Amino acid sequence: MSGFVLPPMLSWQEFLDAATAAPSITNGRSRGYSSDWAGASWEEAVRLGRDGWAVALREADITVGQLRERAGLGSTVTVLEPAWDVTGSEVDIGAYLAGVPECMVDAVPRQVSRRGKVITFVIPMSYSAKVRHECIVNRGLALATLCAAIIEAGHSVEIWSGDAGIVDQEDRTRYSAVVRVISAGEPLDVGRLIFATAHPAMCRRLALGLWDAQRPEVALAMRAADYGWPPFECRAEDLPDGVTDPYVFPYLAEDDTQWNDLDTALDWCHRMFVELGLIEE
Repeated sequence: MSGFVLPPMLSWQEFLDAATAAPSITNGRSRGYSSDWAGASWEEAVRLGRDGWAVALREADITVGQLRERAGLGSTVTVLEPAWDVTGSEVDIGAYLAGVPECMVDAVPRQVSRRGKVITFVIPMSYSAKVRHECIVNRGLALATLCAAIIEAGHSVEIWSGDAGIVDQEDRTRYSAVVRVISAGEPLDVGRLIFATAHPAMCRRLALGLWDAQRPEVALAMRAADYGWPPFECRAEDLPDGVTDPYVFPYLAEDDTQWNDLDTALDWCHRMFVELGLIEE
């Protein structure tokens, strides 16, 4: 069957329009699951998708800037650079033999900003139905912190959210949908970013609404598959041509432990910064 790989949605508004379109089937669950599990009613999810979810930070009594500091993520990094002078801690043998008076070297710390690097992130919008709300929120706040810190450091960042998995276990038919949450160079909409990464209703309302509004044969197949089977795997090739070397974040699984509390999530965020080469220890 075709129709399970949707064209990339190039703007947040395009995603909202598609996700809130009228369902093509009568048994879709985007409007039907309980608000306790989905995290919001359908109407509230639509409003949050439009207006953003800055309340996540207010409830935690914290700002993105404070989160960034707790994660050890500044807008600058410290590097050690050699400095030559007539005094210093080590001898530059080559300079000494050449008769250069400034033949002594010291390692001098310097604060630098890694500006100008374009970074693309793909954050899965779906996760196990058994994942607890607090894990979803902690993960989302950590990822929002990661992205906000990079943007504030002067980098150009593009953030995508993707829903992908298997719709037919027998023939392994894959489905995928990706939406650009934040475009490179546009002002950072923190409320939108936090809703897209941290609110359960992004997955449990709007992502389901996206599939409920597809052609009836596609929507019915997705509903019959409970909106997807593992492996839930976003891929770089799901993005439009021209998007190169994206970092695809791992799928949020119910047995993950790194999202159990905010500090643990921020520690993971910091280590990810280091592994990506965006900051140094």
